[in-house]
Amino acid sequence: MSSIRLENITKRFGDNVVLRDINLEINDGEFFTFLGPSGCGKSTLLNIIAGLEEVSTGRILFDDQDVTGLPPARRDVAMVFQSYALYPHMTVFDNIAFPLKIKRFDRERIRREVERVASVLGLEELLDRKPRELSGGQRQRVALGRAMVRNPRVFLMDEPLSNLDARLRIEMRSELKRLHRRLGTTMVYVTHDQAEAMALSDRIAILNNSIIQQCADPLSVYSEPSNTFVARFIGTPPMNLIEARVRAKTPPVVELGRQTYQIAGLNEIGYDRVLLGIRPEDVVIKSSPDGGFEATVEIVEPEGARYLLDILFDGIMIKAVSEKAFGSGEKLYIEFPRDRVHLFAPHTGERINPPPDPTARENS
Repeated sequence: MSSIRLENITKRFGDNVVLRDINLEINDGEFFTFLGPSGCGKSTLLNIIAGLEEVSTGRILFDDQDVTGLPPARRDVAMVFQSYALYPHMTVFDNIAFPLKIKRFDRERIRREVERVASVLGLEELLDRKPRELSGGQRQRVALGRAMVRNPRVFLMDEPLSNLDARLRIEMRSELKRLHRRLGTTMVYVTHDQAEAMALSDRIAILNNSIIQQCADPLSVYSEPSNTFVARFIGTPPMNLIEARVRAKTPPVVELGRQTYQIAGLNEIGYDRVLLGIRPEDVVIKSSPDGGFEATVEIVEPEGARYLLDILFDGIMIKAVSEKAFGSGEKLYIEFPRDRVHLFAPHTGERINPPPDPTARENS
């Protein structure tokens, strides 16, 4: 196992800066995820850690040892890719054993190591089969086994579940989590799927525009987004952002439609306009007007155990989540709990109010 430290990592392809001044520490034994939209540089950063890409500037350290100039083979990392990259003419046993055969291990040791890995991954009954005889999930487990058999310092995984269907992805997420708990090896994971990142990770680094927008545990990036990009990228459906005029700066009061709304947890505000954020699942739907906004249901999207609503109030459209069915055109009242409201600067998108107390969410 190893800790990883990235110091001032910048990567350019010609005039295009893909990564800019990345500073990050990944702890020994941590499941760490790079999350972001396509083209944000997350796979490039993983390849830099692996040694498959050179840095333009900066250093990579494993356990305080500078590995920046080392080739991939000397970094002792194992990669699992989106494609399984299995040898079709080899059995499962031979695919897993391949890295050990390259190192010229003796047959008995290879057999022991392959059987050890197969037992961890539940592949014991499949060792004589060829890849074409396996399901997608089984093939991905074989690819994991081939990485595991080397006992690497670090596992690097680049969107390994993206080729699987939705059911298999959920099953493999659970298997990966169990595997990490059992091995305790440092795992660095790349995905654009926020649900995957939230389910698997000890910490998540969210990348966009060549930089890390926020790095924190899953609960924090959900409940304490540092800017509007994170607020909208994390959460399904994404956070509602409403432009509001500031009516009073001390204590802060903003206008929402025809009504005013006092901001909690902030003594003063230095802006004339702000972006008020509220997650759809935090919008309270009421049958009486007690301090709420009168609203109309525009669109109803059933999602099994819940309903996703498009709600219009005072010319403002938001999304809300309800466990109760409503009809299009139905009148109701909505409320924004003050301990669930996020406030962002309109031009920079940076957070300007203290984050909501996550324990308040858990206890509600």
